[in-house]
Amino acid sequence: MSDKQSWTDRLFGGFRKTSEKLTTNLTEVVGTAKLDDATLDDVEDALILSDLGPAAAARIREKLRDKRFGLEISKRELKEAVAEEIAAILRPVAKPLEITAFPRPQVLLVIGVNGSGKTTTIAKLAHLFQEDDYAVMLAAGDTFRAAAIGQLATWADRVGVPIVRGPEGGDPASIVFDAVKQATEIGTDVLIVDTAGRLQNKRELMDELAKIRKVLGRLNPEAPHDVVLVLDATNGQNALSQIDVFKEVAGVTGLVMTKLDGTARGGVLVQAAEQYGLPIHAIGVGEKIDDLRPFDPDLVARVIAGVA
Repeated sequence: MSDKQSWTDRLFGGFRKTSEKLTTNLTEVVGTAKLDDATLDDVEDALILSDLGPAAAARIREKLRDKRFGLEISKRELKEAVAEEIAAILRPVAKPLEITAFPRPQVLLVIGVNGSGKTTTIAKLAHLFQEDDYAVMLAAGDTFRAAAIGQLATWADRVGVPIVRGPEGGDPASIVFDAVKQATEIGTDVLIVDTAGRLQNKRELMDELAKIRKVLGRLNPEAPHDVVLVLDATNGQNALSQIDVFKEVAGVTGLVMTKLDGTARGGVLVQAAEQYGLPIHAIGVGEKIDDLRPFDPDLVARVIAGVA
């Protein structure tokens, strides 16, 4: 089995809840008939029921009306048309993380609530950058939990990258300061910083991130170059609400969507793209180190619509 086919199969597994629901709903809408207002209403309802959200559903409905109104359309043609319109929503936000900073290192702050897959995503990002021959370093800036420091250190060892860490309860800004200095001295291309993701006290988190930014600014006025929010797709609407909070708290510049295996809802990706327009850098469909890949909007759209 090719890597591309394996990745597609895992996407099918990951999006099966959305894909099966959407396929069933669209199949019930039309056999071979003219695309009229009543049919378009049914299509819009099917899209909303399939977790794509009302804004995306309304946009797709209008696009179908503009292009196909009054024309005969089969089930397959309808799903193909829906896939194309989903892709049109996703393409503008499909932006891989690119290492362009000069001077090096490029600093990525990675944020996300506990349980979102943040730490393992950092390891997968490190592996992804290594595949492109970039030198990577990790910084254990989530000092609130000893387990987070230990877990990141374990992943650093597995991936084979250096890590800068301190004691539980230590000052995250000091750790980041040390990490940037070391990364600069040894010529590291990418410094990935794990940061605290607790939202129980937004003010405390904002103050902590502001201090990290201030320290980074002293060493490199352009840093942090990216603030990446890791979202657990299985959280559905709650994942979307996290974007609101972290945009305010941390100035999010892009997203990574994890756990698109099992019963995750792929429609969350479409809602995030339509509602926020933030770059989606990558998606994860499993626990293996290579199960994080740059976001392919056309493949994802076709999987969601059940035509891949």
